[in-house]
Amino acid sequence: MTEDWPADWDDLVKGVGCGMCAQGRPERTEYGVLIRAGEHTDAYLQRAEVRPGYSLVVWRGRHVTEPTELSADEATSYWADVLAVARGLIACYRPLKMNYETLGNSLPHLHTHLVPRYRVDPAPGRPFPLGPGEAKLPDSEIEHQAARLRAHFERHPNGAGEG
Repeated sequence: MTEDWPADWDDLVKGVGCGMCAQGRPERTEYGVLIRAGEHTDAYLQRAEVRPGYSLVVWRGRHVTEPTELSADEATSYWADVLAVARGLIACYRPLKMNYETLGNSLPHLHTHLVPRYRVDPAPGRPFPLGPGEAKLPDSEIEHQAARLRAHFERHPNGAGEG
């Protein structure tokens, strides 16, 4: 079975109708709660109950779809922020492994999924099976975890340090 890319794919790649560009830099989205704002990125703890600490780092500079479209300085800033968020998640959640997924196949805007992996895991030794329809964290729980992560990043801006 062959599927086609969305009809508006070329426009989305150019930034026309890009949902991530349109949202600006909100504290909350339908998918997550802001845990760290960098110069060019925002990191959101995701509402989807995929894994404790599952987060998304979103590029908030000009619209780009690939990290190769960033200047050297922009790329340094982007990846430094991704690593800072990963360090903070590792410090706070203590996973066995962290997965970094920079895909953009459904929304062509640069962003990286950070998926902590734990001993109890649906796919040990393989990529995590992210998919639609995940259960959502209750509002009280996501707010509690987000507050803990924000406090960590206030104490440790580069993410390193004890949770």
